[in-house]
Amino acid sequence: MVETEVMRIVSRSSPMALAQVERVRAELAVARPGVRTEVVPVTTSGDRWMGDLAALGGKGAFTKEVDAALLAGEADLAVHCMKDVPADRPLPAGTTFAAFLRRDDIRDALVHPGGLTLDELPDGTRIGTSSVRRIAQLASSHPQLECVPMRGNANRRLEKLAAGDADALLLAVSGLERIGRTDVISEVLSADVMCPPIGAGVLALQCREEDEETIDAVSGLGDPATHREVTAERMLLHVLQGHCNSPIAGYARAERGGELSLRAKVFTPDGKRVLNAHEWAGPLDPATLGTSVAVALLRQGARELIDGIPH
Repeated sequence: MVETEVMRIVSRSSPMALAQVERVRAELAVARPGVRTEVVPVTTSGDRWMGDLAALGGKGAFTKEVDAALLAGEADLAVHCMKDVPADRPLPAGTTFAAFLRRDDIRDALVHPGGLTLDELPDGTRIGTSSVRRIAQLASSHPQLECVPMRGNANRRLEKLAAGDADALLLAVSGLERIGRTDVISEVLSADVMCPPIGAGVLALQCREEDEETIDAVSGLGDPATHREVTAERMLLHVLQGHCNSPIAGYARAERGGELSLRAKVFTPDGKRVLNAHEWAGPLDPATLGTSVAVALLRQGARELIDGIPH
């Protein structure tokens, strides 16, 4: 891809996914003003299917069609939410991540029409979420609340909330920021209260491995600290071999001085067992830190816990 040509960016067609592409286009316009871009939207099987994601083979349901468009040469660049990219198997052969953008907020937000906080919700309040990570943590910390299945993009979930399908929602702060709906947030939950998913708040730019011109054009958008955090988190998930029904949560944090830490948790779906590990990298590289934290969780029984969950 030379700078006079158009860079075709493939993305899911939801409002949030398209907002994410606009961020990439805006950053690229500043970094490489000679590059023109156009969007190639696709609707994935994960977007079309409103049932249990495991029936579609898990999180890959949100990336499969995007990967196919990239590999077929129908697009030059794919924009992914890192949390939706499976880590228990490698990236599709022939593709690579060229950059991870500076990380957004990793926290979850409670959306309650009456403005109540999580601790103020009355017993029996129906929380709309299909996330096994959120369900397990709520079952552990707030067993008096009821989780009701709810899928669809954030706009759709807000519509379902307004229609009375649930009394409250849990949504990612970064997602609500991207679609300009932070006005609905009644409480931002700390990562201690609701541990985020692996890759939370990170947009990844994926290219074909041999497309050096596109890689060169977008690699400068990458954030080094985010790269280190994602590398540690993805290695943790890879070693644990978590699947889409595994309640696994965790996040790495790169301090300004360069020190890297990784906290991770594995839950039973009912939240009754919680395995917890937290380590600082010291001299370890990010991938070794991810492996070390995963091993700490495996020593506590994470393998049996994960393998015991149907998927």
